Amino acid sequence: MSNIRKLLSREKVTGALGRVGELRVQVSHSTLLELSILSLILVLAFTIRLLPMRWGYYLSEFDPYYQYRLTKDVVDNGYLHWTTWQDPMSWWPWGRDVAQTSFPGLALTAATFYNVFHALGIPLTPAFTTNPLASEPVYNFYVMFPVIMAVITCVAIYFFGKDIGGKEVGLFAAFFLALNASYIGRTSLGFSDDETVGILGIILFSIFFLRALDKERPIRGSLIYALAAGLSLGYIYISWGASRYPTGLGVLFVAVLLLLRRYSTRLLLAYGTTFSVALFMAINVPKLGFGFLLETTNFAIYGVFVLLCAFEISRRIETPRMKSIFALGVVASGVAVLLALSWFGYIQPLQIKYMSVLNPFERFTNPAVVSVQEHRPAAWGSIYYDVGIGILFIPVGFYFAAQNPTNRNVYLILFGLTAIYFASALVRLLLILAPAISLLWALALTRVLKPFITLLRETPTAFRKKTRFETHVGREFSVAFLMLIFLLLTVTFVIPSTESRARGDPYPRVVEQAYVPVTISAASLPVKPDQPVPDWFDTLNWMRYNLPSDAVVASWWDYGYWITAIANKTTLADNGTFNITQIKQIGLMFMSTETDALKVLDEFNQFGQEQNKGSYKVDYVVAFFTFDGSGNDIGYGEESKWRWMANIAFDNLDAWKSFGNSTLGKDGGPDTNGDGRPDSTIDNARGQNTTLYKMMMWGKQQRVSTITANPLDHFELVYWSQKGQSSVVTAGGINALVTVWKVKR
Repeated sequence: MSNIRKLLSREKVTGALGRVGELRVQVSHSTLLELSILSLILVLAFTIRLLPMRWGYYLSEFDPYYQYRLTKDVVDNGYLHWTTWQDPMSWWPWGRDVAQTSFPGLALTAATFYNVFHALGIPLTPAFTTNPLASEPVYNFYVMFPVIMAVITCVAIYFFGKDIGGKEVGLFAAFFLALNASYIGRTSLGFSDDETVGILGIILFSIFFLRALDKERPIRGSLIYALAAGLSLGYIYISWGASRYPTGLGVLFVAVLLLLRRYSTRLLLAYGTTFSVALFMAINVPKLGFGFLLETTNFAIYGVFVLLCAFEISRRIETPRMKSIFALGVVASGVAVLLALSWFGYIQPLQIKYMSVLNPFERFTNPAVVSVQEHRPAAWGSIYYDVGIGILFIPVGFYFAAQNPTNRNVYLILFGLTAIYFASALVRLLLILAPAISLLWALALTRVLKPFITLLRETPTAFRKKTRFETHVGREFSVAFLMLIFLLLTVTFVIPSTESRARGDPYPRVVEQAYVPVTISAASLPVKPDQPVPDWFDTLNWMRYNLPSDAVVASWWDYGYWITAIANKTTLADNGTFNITQIKQIGLMFMSTETDALKVLDEFNQFGQEQNKGSYKVDYVVAFFTFDGSGNDIGYGEESKWRWMANIAFDNLDAWKSFGNSTLGKDGGPDTNGDGRPDSTIDNARGQNTTLYKMMMWGKQQRVSTITANPLDHFELVYWSQKGQSSVVTAGGINALVTVWKVKR
């Protein structure tokens, strides 16, 4: 008992507690404030991307539904099954070779996160929606996955900005990226596509590669960072077709360093390690393969590497004459090798979509690709809409970066210039512009505000007489300037835009970008309804439970992913564009007479029999139309897309004119009728005899009693959305009508 009393004496207990207190983590007020601000930014980034949940817990757009199916396959069948998966539900009767047509990085990442969450016991409860996929845990997690990745990417750009200009730049960069309109649009609830992980990969590659070049770091540390940069770039290769951009940016950056005479052995080691690892990962992706090494862009990698080796060898050559001879020999050998490889056809040209980005005058010619909205050039107005008042700070950011041309600032300048160039060439690449603009804006803002904040922190000095030419900026001016900057930021992040107020949406532009329904919950209408528009979900649900399990469905290629993932039915085409021939046949079916349309479908069935596809055959067709309460075309469905069907099917823009009396726009698309919607008039005999036109008119008649039409001979309308409810007008007076037709032979 006495021993216990000795052990529990007041002095010993107090001493033990004191030693425990010494173990506490020492956090300065500055660090605590920094972590608090970053946490608030991350909460803001997470919360604002949840706004589409008002209209339901769904995946958005089209491609994420395919990515979800690929993720579920990884979860169910392992990380390598996709390499041998021949998906029979897409592109019937041939199926889809998943390994040769997909980048697996997104699915592998999402499956890994899901497995971790599942192992930790984090609940993935079903969402209460009409979506038949809502009971699937992988689906419920995948809807939230882009929001999680956006938060992680904001953390990554914080560290990137911190490396460039300190913690202030990092915090502002994270804040601006969290509220960037383009980035919100691609990472909000349900929008989980390649860009979800691609932007994170670009930022990580940039951080690690630049750290590998730090002179203060030991060579071993540089090699570790170079390896991390190679893994990050390789991760982009296996995830996103836009991997050519960070590759080109890295090569251009190193070439500029050589021009600035900043060569070092460290640069050679970092460059060689990074791109060796990345290319090794790339050639192990079946979609790229060994042939990727011979792509035109990769010869820039080899060329710069040869130059780096030449610089290293040249440093060991003592006489200027031998250095000159060596340099000429390297240049001559490089040119000779390139000419020889080009002559024998070993160099593979870039695909047209990449060429159209490099050369704005080299536009898409394939109508199946041109028809995709995101493949069109970006207007400067869309860039301003994304950035807002920040566009005034971009040149200021370039100025401060150029004023102190460190390696990181040189990289930032190149990042900004190339991102602006490519974003103006292709509207989808506004997403690549988001991190570059966030960093430039953050750098400009911190450098502009720094002297005024410093002045406010200074201790007032005693009054002294001013010299004749001396000027003094008082604290009042500093406060006024800071308030001005704050008010400018509110223009982008607080005050609604003029367009928003005109539409009755009193939200800032960043909130407006997030506060929209996902595509399918708005029935594929580009509007913001008061409540979900269930036409597409009702139809897909009906197809899932009422069509035969072996049914094959023909539809325009936009809806293929929905039909496969939600309706669980085999389709002729999906959103991929790798089988243009099949897309042309579908367009031909819609734009032909009923008799000829039946022949097209029978050809598919014949192909199916030749491929031993059993009893499968194309017995159903899905078509989508939009119109107002009087039956007038709106232009968001097939009543507008028929032009693309005709253009793709007949390889002739003039074929569009033969189906209607409207003219074509400069970009090959239809002119508008003055209210911003496509002119979708079909008013000649040839157009009115097409299968699509007859489907449209007979479908309209089910809702608009004043329309007179005849049933089709070879296609029976077996379901239309909101069946039995006449004159249903939703979403601001727009009827969204989804129709299902059974083929009658």
